[in-house]
Amino acid sequence: MAMVAATVPSLLTDLHSHFLQNSRAVLCAPLGPSLIKNKKFNINTQVRARKVNAGAVAVDNSRSQLRGRFYFNITGFPFPLGPFLSRPTLRKEVVKGMIWTFEQEQALGFSSVATNIRMTVIKLRSGGLWVHAPIAPTKECIQLLKELKAPVEHIILPTFAYEHKIFVGPFSRKFPQAKIWVAPRQWSWPLNLPLEFFGIFRARTLRDEDRLTPWFDEIEQKLLSSPEVGIGPYVEVAFYHKRSRTLLVTDAVIYVPKQPPETISKEALLAAAKNGLAVRLLSKGKNVPNEAIVDNKETRQKGWERMVLQILFLGPSDLLEPQRTFTQMSQKLIVSPIVKTLVFNKVPEKVKNWVDRIVTDWPFKRIIPAHFAAPVSASPSDFKAAFAFLNDLLGEKWNVGPILSLSLSTILGRAASYFPPDDMKTLSSLDEFLVSVGAVKKTVSGRKK
Repeated sequence: MAMVAATVPSLLTDLHSHFLQNSRAVLCAPLGPSLIKNKKFNINTQVRARKVNAGAVAVDNSRSQLRGRFYFNITGFPFPLGPFLSRPTLRKEVVKGMIWTFEQEQALGFSSVATNIRMTVIKLRSGGLWVHAPIAPTKECIQLLKELKAPVEHIILPTFAYEHKIFVGPFSRKFPQAKIWVAPRQWSWPLNLPLEFFGIFRARTLRDEDRLTPWFDEIEQKLLSSPEVGIGPYVEVAFYHKRSRTLLVTDAVIYVPKQPPETISKEALLAAAKNGLAVRLLSKGKNVPNEAIVDNKETRQKGWERMVLQILFLGPSDLLEPQRTFTQMSQKLIVSPIVKTLVFNKVPEKVKNWVDRIVTDWPFKRIIPAHFAAPVSASPSDFKAAFAFLNDLLGEKWNVGPILSLSLSTILGRAASYFPPDDMKTLSSLDEFLVSVGAVKKTVSGRKK
């Protein structure tokens, strides 16, 4: 449609020129039926030809766009990470001339559950780019990055997580001169494969508060490296960009937006809105109607809310009517219920120490996580409030910050870390099962056993 619209002014100009060039001949000649008929035929032929050409250009552009977004991936355990063939990329400028985010859709296997995955790019004083948590290096993604007109100097893998690790190798091959830096203690499951298996070669290791990194004057880092909570340790490196006062994390905290991210496809949202098997199983015994799916704002919103609850809780209590729980979980900074239950609850002292160091040393004003909304306007007090559940685990008072009174801090902290008990049942049962079979430990550190 855009190409056809762009052709209309040109077509009118050509017709006007054609009329002026031939007006004298037309006026001097007899206006017989055959002449009028021939003129109409010529003009109609030009119109049809231009429409066909415009349509062909639009098709070519569409095909070119599809080729630019192509990325084939069917790997992942226990579920492959989609989309399997096409990954559109969205670039946003967070701080003018300094920080950009690049987002793609990330789906869970063959399900209708999807969210976004984010790469953050910072321009260093050297003029080079520092790339945090690379995403799929499609032609479109690489072109958007090259439009920044700066060389990629450093590629950062800030976690052990497979969903971020899988793209580092292919991405680094697009920029062979860049140095690769990875979080320590990398592992994978069910097979503990070396980094080279993922195409990551000659990688340097990120160290806690390392003052020898080439970017230390601009970006500081703090490492959370837990003891083995079961199969392997939880490892994440947080970064602080001083000039922009920006905190970068991977999975430690999230901010669920009310509306779905732009990168999630319409098809995925509509599929999630269908009253399928998952809704029938997770509907609190209510009658589930067989409703036809109508593509509108309300239907897409329902799909988004259902996606979020499945991502956060695995098995929420009510997928048929997700609004109540979605409202409780969205538009605030939280720790994901999965990460809280299966990881942070096991190592509260380690997590508390990491959080304390972040909020004490870094006066950030925004947070960029690797999923859901970003940037998030948040202070150290907001960040600490999201971890208020550590109070109960460690059995001690933990002030959220000097700006707030103790009572208000406690209220905000509990609000940020409160999860509806009915929705937590599946996660709690899963945790108990994994503990019973020895897959994870009940508590690795902390006073509760």
